[in-house]
Amino acid sequence: MRLLNKVAVITGGNSGIGFATARAFVAEGAQVVLVGRRADAVERAVAELGELATGVVGDVARLETHDAVAAFVAERFGAADIYVANAGTIQIQQSADVSPDDYDGQFLANARGTFFGVQKIMPLLRDGGAILLTSSIASRKVLDGHTVYAGSKAAIEAFARNWALEVKARRIRVNVLSPGPTDTPIIGKLGVDGDARPAFEAEIARVIPFGRLAGAEELARAAVFLASDDSAFVTGINLAVDGGATLA
Repeated sequence: MRLLNKVAVITGGNSGIGFATARAFVAEGAQVVLVGRRADAVERAVAELGELATGVVGDVARLETHDAVAAFVAERFGAADIYVANAGTIQIQQSADVSPDDYDGQFLANARGTFFGVQKIMPLLRDGGAILLTSSIASRKVLDGHTVYAGSKAAIEAFARNWALEVKARRIRVNVLSPGPTDTPIIGKLGVDGDARPAFEAEIARVIPFGRLAGAEELARAAVFLASDDSAFVTGINLAVDGGATLA
């Protein structure tokens, strides 16, 4: 029960890595506030997680969502201990095909959504708390069609380094978690499903030293480490959970 009685906010907490993290946090005793765009998905996730979970519906690309989350936390709990900026979006395409709307969509959700989410929750974080930003190995490893996405994730890594020093007097730790290819619903949304799945998994086995996709629960275990006192002397790091993909 490493997170007993802690209050954690997780954006994008209704599916994928965010939901796996929420489930792991609840198992460790935390009260979890899930933030997601779709009311039905948030409601299902809260119901599955049980009485320690609550939800706020909103799009992190919209500033009013962060105001609503902060207001909910203040009224319901008075303060928070952990903030996980996990929500994001990806659109794989070559740079020549990127429109201004394509660019803005990724930077609004990934970079601006992270920045203002942290800005709004910061006054409510207890001293000694933890902030965790979900990035990607794409910020360091060149992946085909990931240019805009990689840039948006590199931005939040810069945020993390600066915030780690800005809040050092309050003993708030700020760290980054960078997944490699992970088995979540987003793979299907990118068109890798059905007949395309075997070829995709074969390619993953070829380029990742561990020879497989990560499970969302493996990322969640790393998130528990960075959110708990197990990492009490860790701040400003970027932890890649990628099966060695950045080495290949």
